[in-house]
Amino acid sequence: MELFLMTLISGIMVGGIYALVALGWVLIYKCSGVLNLAMGELTLIGAYVSLTFYSMGIPFILSIVLTLLIGIVLGILVERIFLDKLIGEPILAVIMVTVGISFFFKGLVEFIWGTDIRIFDPPIFSLKPVSIGFLHISTVYFWSFVLAIVLFLVFVAFFKYTRWGLSMQATADDETAALSLGVSARFVYAASWAIAFMSAGVGGALLGNINGVTISVGYLGLLVLPAVVLGGLNSIPGAVVGGITIGILQNFAGTYLDQYFPGGVKEIFPFAFMAVFMLFVPYGLWGWIKIERM
Repeated sequence: MELFLMTLISGIMVGGIYALVALGWVLIYKCSGVLNLAMGELTLIGAYVSLTFYSMGIPFILSIVLTLLIGIVLGILVERIFLDKLIGEPILAVIMVTVGISFFFKGLVEFIWGTDIRIFDPPIFSLKPVSIGFLHISTVYFWSFVLAIVLFLVFVAFFKYTRWGLSMQATADDETAALSLGVSARFVYAASWAIAFMSAGVGGALLGNINGVTISVGYLGLLVLPAVVLGGLNSIPGAVVGGITIGILQNFAGTYLDQYFPGGVKEIFPFAFMAVFMLFVPYGLWGWIKIERM
């Protein structure tokens, strides 16, 4: 029972970080209908940028804030340079551009930082676990979860209570109506990419604290895709539920199935679950079901 509860809680902790990254997937899809296949590389860039600031002697929290600012700039630049001219073009064309962006960023990261694993030195979080009764939770998992949830709530408050956030929601619900009210589609798309960079970047920094910073962090960002599909591609609450669910499933697969199927079942289990889940609930738990009448 102790192993079961430890696995469950660790899965929830990692799932909170996945939920933060999933927010970037959901936001871009809600605003533009585009499945951004470069999210893994956005996560990767965030991990290396935050590590670079921290290695310069900047405190971790301030490094996270600077990573957020860098994310805003990069998000706007990517949207303006690569995607602005594609507004109104077929969705498949835009998705293929995001594939090209992912390869570009991966090559750029390898060119600047190399491929060797790096760690946050000195360690940011204490090596002493947090004890709750008979449960002992890794400090890095606990505080990463707390920070991820706080940032997630900040983003949700932005969408709900600010004019910019409401404009983005209006565009996601009905682009034509939003344009008729004076909302700029170009601004909304640029803002969605900026926030996607921010959420994925911070998620990458937190994942880098857990596993070390290497190219594989980009794969961890792509691992969030099953979480997004599970919750629904256009549902922000679904990103939370999906992220935590996938985190739990991944941990249980690693604990109970890896001994029978060695070789990475923990990494592929979320995708296998996604494939089976889509057979029965193709739009996710809270996804919009599109009905077309002839």
